[in-house]
Amino acid sequence: MRINADFTQAAELHPSDTASSPSPAAGVHRTMLDRIGDEVARATTIVQFDRDKYFPEHSHDGGEEFFVLEGVFSDQYGDFPAGTYVRNPVGTSHSPHTVEGCTIFVKLWQFDQNDREQKSVNTNDTSLWTKGEYTGQSTINLHQFESEKVTLQKWTTGANLTLTTPDKGMEVLVVSGELQSNGRAFPARSWLRYPAETEVTYDFTKDTTLLVKTGHLEKV
Repeated sequence: MRINADFTQAAELHPSDTASSPSPAAGVHRTMLDRIGDEVARATTIVQFDRDKYFPEHSHDGGEEFFVLEGVFSDQYGDFPAGTYVRNPVGTSHSPHTVEGCTIFVKLWQFDQNDREQKSVNTNDTSLWTKGEYTGQSTINLHQFESEKVTLQKWTTGANLTLTTPDKGMEVLVVSGELQSNGRAFPARSWLRYPAETEVTYDFTKDTTLLVKTGHLEKV
C-alpha cells in the first residue's frame, strides 16, 4: 500500500480529503495520511480507539511517536491525556489501553536507529511554553535529534508566517484552530507535508495550535 508516498511532492490534506476506516483490531479506526507498506508499514496515521480497549504487549521494531489529540491513552508507563507527546524508540515495548477512549496522531517506522530517547511531554504544563521567534507565536521544543526537530506551536489570531522549508522537509498537523494556505482553510486534524525548499505562507484566522516536525524526510 502506498498513500502520499512521493515525498518529493507537497501534500495538504483537509479532513474532508480523508476517510476513517476500521483497522484489523476491533474498536479501532484509522485515517491514513501517508503510508508505505501494508500492516507493517512506515506510516503516519490518526487513530481512534473506542472506550475500554486493551491490547497485548508488543514491541516497536521501527519506533513509535504519537501525540494524544483526545481522551487518555495509557500503558504500563502512565496515563497520557490529550496534549501529551510520546516517543517509544526502536525496540521498546508496551501494553497500551484506554478506558474512556482516545484519538492519537501516530508515526511508525520513522525513527533514526541511533535515537534512543524514550520520553513523554505533557504540553498542558504552562511552564514549558516560551515565546517563539515570530510575532504571535509561542512554542514548546518537544524533541531534537541531529537534524530532526519536533515542536508544538501556538499562534494567535491574525498572525502570519512565511518561510522556506528547511533541508529534509517539514510536516504540520493542525491540532486546533485553523490556518489558511494557498487560499484554502485548514481546520483541526488537517495535515500538511512539504519537501525541502518549499515556500510556505500561513495566515492564522483563529488561535491555532500546530504540531510541527522538520528535518526528518531525508531517508524516505
